[in-house]
Amino acid sequence: MHLAVTGMLEHEPDMVISGINLGANMGDDTIYSGTVAAAMEGYLLGVPAIAVSLTSFAGKHFSTAARIVRALVERFRSTPFGAPVLLNLNVPDVPYEALRGFEVTRLGRRHKAEPVVKQVSPRGETMFWVGAAGPAAEAGAGTDFHAVAAGRVSVTPLQIDLTHAAQLDGVREWLAR
Repeated sequence: MHLAVTGMLEHEPDMVISGINLGANMGDDTIYSGTVAAAMEGYLLGVPAIAVSLTSFAGKHFSTAARIVRALVERFRSTPFGAPVLLNLNVPDVPYEALRGFEVTRLGRRHKAEPVVKQVSPRGETMFWVGAAGPAAEAGAGTDFHAVAAGRVSVTPLQIDLTHAAQLDGVREWLAR
């Protein structure tokens, strides 16, 4: 994304759309998602950005997610948001007509991921597979998990600052000891 926006394109793009990713990027997933990272890079370069994920690995209804993206792009064109924006969309993998609307959400949380799976390859080499993501732990009303479970498109505005502000004073005191 950085190469494209800062050197490969003749003009800065109006918007960055990253995805459509196969599989959800909700809750803690957003921290290590390549789909979200590409949108984030556009956002950091001053370009409005949307990360889009279809919430299953079956991938039966990419057309639903595509319709949602198109509608949002058209909305940005006709009614600009007015401030830099980084949106994380999670679209249920259902026919468009089955969607129950949009919900502006916050990120939920997952339980700890499953342990790694250790295997031996046919060549006798030890291999490790990253364990599956844990189930939703914080998935109440207002979260991305809750919206998707209810059949709604989750729209989460993201920010870059990961600073744990509530711990700043505590860390200062700890270092001063």
